[in-house]
Amino acid sequence: MRKLSLWLRAHPVVGDGAIALFMALLYVADVLTHRHSDPAVFWLLVPGGVLLTVPLAVRRVWPVHSAVAVLLGVVLLTIAREPTMVGNLAPNVMVYTLVVCTSRRIAVPYAALFAVLFLVPLLTGQEPTDDVGQLLLERITFLVMLTGFCYLLGEFVGARRAYLAEVERRLRAVEFERDQQARIAVAEERNRIAREIHDVLAHSVSVMVTQADGAGYALRTKPELAERALQTISSTGREALHELRGLLGVLRGSDDEPDRIPQPTAADLHGLVERVRALGVTATVELVGDFGELPTGIGLSVYRIVQESLTNVVKHGGPGAEAAVRVANDGERVEIEVVDSGAAAPSGLASGGNGLIGMRERAVGYGGSLEAGPRPGGGWRVHAVLPLALPDEDRA
Repeated sequence: MRKLSLWLRAHPVVGDGAIALFMALLYVADVLTHRHSDPAVFWLLVPGGVLLTVPLAVRRVWPVHSAVAVLLGVVLLTIAREPTMVGNLAPNVMVYTLVVCTSRRIAVPYAALFAVLFLVPLLTGQEPTDDVGQLLLERITFLVMLTGFCYLLGEFVGARRAYLAEVERRLRAVEFERDQQARIAVAEERNRIAREIHDVLAHSVSVMVTQADGAGYALRTKPELAERALQTISSTGREALHELRGLLGVLRGSDDEPDRIPQPTAADLHGLVERVRALGVTATVELVGDFGELPTGIGLSVYRIVQESLTNVVKHGGPGAEAAVRVANDGERVEIEVVDSGAAAPSGLASGGNGLIGMRERAVGYGGSLEAGPRPGGGWRVHAVLPLALPDEDRA
């Protein structure tokens, strides 16, 4: 039944054509029942019948044109002084149609015009009767009941269709918003993974290039140093592959699978500093506070910010560079400070490259801040603050 209803709604001329055919048969039966000897009357009834019935087949396609045609049919029947049942039904069908398909501004005047045409024969004496008042009351009652019913039915159907259309529009809007949120989430995840890959590769490749250069110089004069450098290159490369496998595993795995490789946290900073020391940088690390219960995302951000800062020390600090790392957790926020005694303006940061952008995005992503710049006495300083509690506007 629902499929039939949807099909008829998609093909309105079919259903309306059936209504028009029914009205035409009813009209023909009415005319044949009352035989007319006057040819002039007959030739008014024929076009009148056409105007009353045929437009009903396209009433939803061209509602205003159909309504005008039906009203002209009523005029012809009024001139012929031959009221018919179809002459009363067809205009009321059009009242309903105008309310549903157009607006009250068209439907109300149309209903008023039909009421005038309906009452004109009685008021002008074209219909002989002994009790005009009684017949007038009956006509008015008919108008109120049938025309009023058609008008109110049109209001109900129109309101329901408008409601359903609004519901459908809102559903489409919700679906569109959900799709946009999914796209944003995918883009954010891609950016996150891109930052992770950048941090891993930037640090590891910098270490490997530095060690490879040193091994090349020491290969003939100090083979033991060259061997140590090659071991550092090997271990750094393995660690980079280890972390990249974890990131790529997240891309390949499903949402239900746990992460294959645990992400580094603030507790792993000692190992990071040890690897930097092996590159000839005098580095120290100081952890103040408890980092065991640190949220995973903040712990990873702390590690990556320190890692990127030390990578720039290795790349731009020069021989004998010194770096001091201090990370403090006071229970409300985590404060990170990395200072070095190397070049005054590491190019990777001064140029506003991906390293600085990535560090700032990590800090801002957790409602924090990051500052990086040269120190007055020489060297470079990176200072970041990551709050452990959401700002008030994020809680709301």
